[in-house]
Amino acid sequence: MTPERYNRMLSVIKNRQTNLTVVMENVNDPHNISAVMRTCDAVGIQDIYVLNTRIAKHDYFGVKSSSSAAKWLTVHQFTNVADCFAALRKNYNKIYTTHLSTDAVSLYELDFTDSVALVFGNEHDGVSAESIAMADGNFIIPQLGFIQSLNISVACAVSIYEAYRQKMAAGHYNKQSMTIDRQETLLRDWGVED
Repeated sequence: MTPERYNRMLSVIKNRQTNLTVVMENVNDPHNISAVMRTCDAVGIQDIYVLNTRIAKHDYFGVKSSSSAAKWLTVHQFTNVADCFAALRKNYNKIYTTHLSTDAVSLYELDFTDSVALVFGNEHDGVSAESIAMADGNFIIPQLGFIQSLNISVACAVSIYEAYRQKMAAGHYNKQSMTIDRQETLLRDWGVED
């Protein structure tokens, strides 16, 4: 491995945000998942969660749409909502679902300087009632048109770039949030020999 490649990996790890994640629940299209992965990598999210309670576990994520982002991310797959939320609660203070409801707040009201998990639902049915009940609240992306929803990959990109904006303003990218042990594990996973 060249020194340039190794230094690039260290730079990426330095900017990984351990207090922000995305959960995709029952997303059918692997290309949507891959597009979300690509955006997560772009803003420094390391861990993502794929929750499949109604569809089979994904064994493949579209390489073209992800630009091989799956290689660089840690993907946690679950088949049970309670198990997934229990894992999230260990690492994130707040869990919000994307759900159009009377109690939903605007994306721009969320505090992304806190430790946050965002749950995005199925392309047709949205987030499950079980996930909504277990979350800390719902949020929406303000829209002015007739259609009240966005494609999951677009909704995720809009949402986590708002998180990126808030985190950048708060200086989160100026300090490393990942433990040394986790950094070393990632480097090994990415092919760096000891």
